Amino acid sequence: MAPMDISADPSVHTDNDAVKRHVLQAALRIAEAAGSWGAVHLHDVAREAQVSLEEVQRWFADKDAIAEGYFDLADAAMLALAREPGWAHTPTRDRLYRVIMSWLDALAPHKKLVGSMLGYKLRPEHLHLQARGVARISRTVQWFRETAMLPSTGWRREAEEAALTSIYLTVFSYWLWDSSPASENTRRFLRTSLAAAERGARWLGFAS
Repeated sequence: MAPMDISADPSVHTDNDAVKRHVLQAALRIAEAAGSWGAVHLHDVAREAQVSLEEVQRWFADKDAIAEGYFDLADAAMLALAREPGWAHTPTRDRLYRVIMSWLDALAPHKKLVGSMLGYKLRPEHLHLQARGVARISRTVQWFRETAMLPSTGWRREAEEAALTSIYLTVFSYWLWDSSPASENTRRFLRTSLAAAERGARWLGFAS
């Protein structure tokens, strides 16, 4: 199944986010046309979105915040899984698989830009953005756990988070370079990774 462009899907937003979505879309259009996130300038975003620069600043403190806004849309698509009937009764490994893939699929319409956004964060002069990126990774993993309804606590939770973070980062990196249709190779890789985690460390909480 082809991934849906959630940036244009009103079902994952409230009406109050309309201007914010509009500004985000303008930035994405500029970046796609230029072929690089580094080419985006906020004054160009304001002009493309036909809003004032003050309006852009109202929603996004800086350009990296716009990139974070795109990842926020992926978070929203992932969190929506918890509303599905019978979700809590789905095997744990399947919940984790769907949580991670729904997050990646949500980013797929601008996949090349995602890599460019990350490259922008990793520039040597952007240490503050790298710190922000580490916080984003931790937050994303926490919401993976909550959406997948993982029940562990204490040291088991800490071990589980470490394992899930490793799987997430490895699969994310794989996905960025995966050119297979609908990221089928990534899907297989994720299933294999989760199965290995379940076989090798059931005490981490991956067992159904």
